[in-house]
Amino acid sequence: MSQLHLYFEPVVEADFEALASLREAALRESLERLGLFSQERSRERLRSNFRPECMRHIVCDGQRVGLLTVFPEGDALKLQHLYLAPGSQGQGIGAWAIEQVKAEARAQGRDIKLEALPQSDANRFYLRHGFVQVGQEEFDIFYRWPVSAGVAA
Repeated sequence: MSQLHLYFEPVVEADFEALASLREAALRESLERLGLFSQERSRERLRSNFRPECMRHIVCDGQRVGLLTVFPEGDALKLQHLYLAPGSQGQGIGAWAIEQVKAEARAQGRDIKLEALPQSDANRFYLRHGFVQVGQEEFDIFYRWPVSAGVAA
């Protein structure tokens, strides 16, 4: 398998529709498992958190395949969104994106915090990448990656 060419591109307001479709495709299976899938609610949630200045397209070999949203929140970087199109999952693209965020966190001396749905495959992914579960509610599991975990690596 040849090496993937991965990079970020900025998000603009006009990207909302494409990103709403991507988010829906990425989350649908996990939300259906919880009995929570609603196309309307999915779009509303993205709209309420749509901050193009904090968002990046994840691009693989010239194709937009994912979305990353990250911004400072308190003493940490908040990873709000990391979505990959279903056909782009399992290829190392998400791992590459997480490593980019970790590099930013190290440069800023900040932890990374995020939330994931229970019963989502994302939980195994985050644990595998050094995140520690720090809490749980009915529809969210809370994780934190301590910047100190990446200092000696």
